[in-house]
Amino acid sequence: MIRESVRSTISGLGVIPVLVLFAVLCIAGIVHGVGTAQPGIIVSCLVMLILGGIGGVCGFFMVGPNEGKVLQLFGAYRGTVREQGLRWTNPFYAAKRISLRVRNFESNKLKVNDLDGNPIEIAAVVVWKVVDTAEALFQVDNYENYMHVQTESALRNLATIYPYDAHQEGQTSLRGGAREVAEHLRKEVQERLEQAGIQVVETRISHLAYAQEIAQAMLRRQQASAIIAARQKIVEGAVGMVEMALEKLSSKNIVNLDEERKASMVSNLLVVLCSDHATQPVVNAGTIYH
Repeated sequence: MIRESVRSTISGLGVIPVLVLFAVLCIAGIVHGVGTAQPGIIVSCLVMLILGGIGGVCGFFMVGPNEGKVLQLFGAYRGTVREQGLRWTNPFYAAKRISLRVRNFESNKLKVNDLDGNPIEIAAVVVWKVVDTAEALFQVDNYENYMHVQTESALRNLATIYPYDAHQEGQTSLRGGAREVAEHLRKEVQERLEQAGIQVVETRISHLAYAQEIAQAMLRRQQASAIIAARQKIVEGAVGMVEMALEKLSSKNIVNLDEERKASMVSNLLVVLCSDHATQPVVNAGTIYH
């Protein structure tokens, strides 16, 4: 496995005066050869000027902030330069730029089945950056395309592990456990991109919905679940209020109720407290025994 190694280079600003001095000396040699009628000196200085100028100029390259230049000599990896500014190195080196900046990738909306087998649509945003330029360039064919494919593959796998909605208390779902699901996705994507020299900074679920063919049915199911949950809360509260009313009446000796009267009172209170509509009072002038 090829790992990144830092390559030190010469500052290009320090090489410029050297090249200028070399060019001046070569020109002076040509002038001297012309003045003394010595063709050998003229040719030698001219060749040196051309080769030295081409070689010197070809050795310059720029390194911007948060980027690296991968150096290769006849195909062999020779190191990565991360020092900013104008740099100079062996003119036979081939330099390839790789950005080290933090980047975003948003996957396509994927249609997959969740843990319960329900078809859902899901998409994610991945924040990533290159941390090892050698691995990114030489371990995979195209590290950006590799990252896109592996992210969508990890997202598909993630969707099959969790249900869309939690049906049991404490169960993690795609909709309810956003933080846990995002962390799980980050770890899984990182494992897949480890050999490509990429670090996953953050992942987030950007789109989550039932597939259109079951969206209406699932909406009615969610509404029914919400109604049942609300009814359970209402009944629990109503029972507590009835129990409190009976205890207060008994403790303060306001009225003595036998079991049949208690049952009638409980029934009336539950109707009043649990009804969806306002109840109409009925005045009972008789007795429940006749």
